[in-house]
Amino acid sequence: MSTETQYSPIRDVVLFAALGVLILFVFLSQGPVYSLRMMVEAGCYAIIALGLTIQWGYAGLFNVGIMGFIAAGAATSMIMSFPRNEDFWASAGPSMVGLFIVKLVLCGLALWAVNRSATWGLGPKLRALLTAVVIAISYLVLSDHMAAMSNEIESASGWMGGLGLPVVVGWIVAGIIAGAIAWFVGKICLGLRADYLAIATLGIAQIIKTFLKNADWLTRGTLTVSPLPWPVQTPSDGEFIFARASYLTVVAIAIVIIYLLLQRAYNAPWGRMMRAIRDNENAASSMGKNVNRRRLEIFVLGCVLMGFGGAVLIHFASIYDPSGFLDLNHTFLVWVMVILGGSGNNRGAIFGAVFVYIIWVMSEPVALWLFSMIGTYGEAWLGWEPPSDLASRALQMRVFVIGLTITLVLRFAPQGVLPERQARH
Repeated sequence: MSTETQYSPIRDVVLFAALGVLILFVFLSQGPVYSLRMMVEAGCYAIIALGLTIQWGYAGLFNVGIMGFIAAGAATSMIMSFPRNEDFWASAGPSMVGLFIVKLVLCGLALWAVNRSATWGLGPKLRALLTAVVIAISYLVLSDHMAAMSNEIESASGWMGGLGLPVVVGWIVAGIIAGAIAWFVGKICLGLRADYLAIATLGIAQIIKTFLKNADWLTRGTLTVSPLPWPVQTPSDGEFIFARASYLTVVAIAIVIIYLLLQRAYNAPWGRMMRAIRDNENAASSMGKNVNRRRLEIFVLGCVLMGFGGAVLIHFASIYDPSGFLDLNHTFLVWVMVILGGSGNNRGAIFGAVFVYIIWVMSEPVALWLFSMIGTYGEAWLGWEPPSDLASRALQMRVFVIGLTITLVLRFAPQGVLPERQARH
């Protein structure tokens, strides 16, 4: 029989109260318009951090390709919700896209059939040869069709445009597409060790970003797409406070729903099984658990949240630019949030996301104010002439402050400020 260690809510109350004071200070010092924007973006990062904390905290999966799944979700939501391009629908583009999807499905079915050929008596060597042949033929067929399709679409209509569906539908589909990509990646990579899995996911993220930057027919590439629609009133008429507060409300509702569902899953037998696999894979396997299948489930679920969070974030920015997705902002920063908050603790992920994002954003104005004060008094008292690039140096202080923060956390709270509660046996 196992019982959980005695839990005291004092730490949660104190830390979240301190976070509330910090948020209040930001509102008083920066004003509601800027502060609401920061809180919406922090909320989007909280959704993404929840996706990572279940991968790393529930199952021990080392995913450093977060940026790729965020970018995939953002691109999907943009395509689903942006207004239609009537020139595209009046051209031969739709039929070519439909034919490409048919070919893609057929190639996928062929690859699936080869993968299942072991049940038909084919040996591993012959199966490996057939797999290589199918992949080569699929690549030639699909790349040739995509080249012709992209040329036709770009010459006739510039790009494909969107589907004009509601924004919330775009967010949901964004999560589904990110999950589908994760399923494909997981089927190949989840059998690797942690370090090799990290390398594989990092490579996949770069492949996704490169494709989106160069697929002018699909995403306009580096030309960007704007303005993206909102699920609430946009601030186009000058009502920034009401519009951003409404968007923040939508994000907060999404976080609450996701948090409650994840908490239920964490305390259910499924969650206990995931943690058993994380803590002792051999023991879980000896009890008849399908380790690879369960890891695939948690990997897909985490990436669904990453794609969903990326879609919510990009719509708030109102502009889609594939060049804007960076490993520093959309992978490393999320890892800092989860490590600081405490992996495996959903409340810790939310706390870490909001706190770290405030530190990340506020480091620049605070550093600029500090540099200006030093320059003013240094020039008045010592005759010291400050450098002309104080603004760029203040921006670089973000990385220093975040690095210092994570160093202190790893030194004094290696399990995070809100560590996962452990069961005592």
